[in-house]
Amino acid sequence: MDKVKVGLVGYGFSGQTFHAPLLKALSEFEITKVMSSNPERVREDLGDVDVVSSIEGVLEDESIELVVITTPNTFHFDMAKKSLQANKHVVIEKPMVVESEEGLELIELAEKHDRMLSVYQNRRFDNDFLTIKKLLSEDQLGEVYSYEAHFNRFRPEVRDRWRERPGKGAGMLYDLGSHLVDQALHLFGKPNFVQADVFPQRDGSEVDDYFHITLGYDKLRVMLHSGSVVLEAGPRYQVHGRKGSFLKYGMDGQEDALKAGKNVQDDDWGTDLPERYGKLVTESESGVKEERVETVPGSYPTYYKEVYAHLREGKPNPVPAQEGLLTIQILEAAKRSSEEKRVIDL
Repeated sequence: MDKVKVGLVGYGFSGQTFHAPLLKALSEFEITKVMSSNPERVREDLGDVDVVSSIEGVLEDESIELVVITTPNTFHFDMAKKSLQANKHVVIEKPMVVESEEGLELIELAEKHDRMLSVYQNRRFDNDFLTIKKLLSEDQLGEVYSYEAHFNRFRPEVRDRWRERPGKGAGMLYDLGSHLVDQALHLFGKPNFVQADVFPQRDGSEVDDYFHITLGYDKLRVMLHSGSVVLEAGPRYQVHGRKGSFLKYGMDGQEDALKAGKNVQDDDWGTDLPERYGKLVTESESGVKEERVETVPGSYPTYYKEVYAHLREGKPNPVPAQEGLLTIQILEAAKRSSEEKRVIDL
């Protein structure tokens, strides 16, 4: 197999949990260098890999084709720019950048150098979201009139970490909002308007930790919600259409499985517990019908398999940079809507 040699930039939570295990497990890739300030932790996980202290140490290696950037949000633009200028293909952890102007510059640079620029939106491969995609593709709900997605947590105390310190790209809007917005855009495309409420709700919080976003289409309304003080969550998804409704509780378990060190190649990877299968409610001649819908298995490895197919076979980029840019533009509109207390037309 013609492996893609990878330089992994950053080995914090994202790099260690989401990227390294997938790249290590997939035979299509080989991690040859890691940028990290903690070489002991890297080698404990990845063996005798070359660990460097700067991105330049990655980029000077001509054998590396793909650079995967998993650093904090404010570093994404500069590191992606340097990587593209060094003629590397690039995967950027979500959110792509913190300002849309940065995204536009990166897209132009990728086109100039004929390099792939992709955004790691792993929640497109959550089992619950894949189930909703399947139901919509099969037209089981008919025309959709409302779609509601929640990403709640119970973290009432403010933590000392970069996401909760003031600065560009910090806060839950850019962290969890980028997932929910990307999923909605993937299903329904660009909305006509954005209306949002975004603010710090917890005592002592210096960044937003609550948001409620409405994306307006012609007849469809998309509601995206996140709170940091939610001990008992309701449905994670509610989708209501002309033919029926679908409700799904619980979270995809792939993140917990990766944290526990489970192998992505296991036969039961991404599967759901039967008691957490979603409920489909439809009309029939005899009245309202309820049935449990088996959850489609989640598959985070699919993202990187599609990256490989793009690089080696010219197949579609799994998450093109243009889609990552639109997500940032929606997040910017949400911030503006909340600050100005008005609807933002797109």
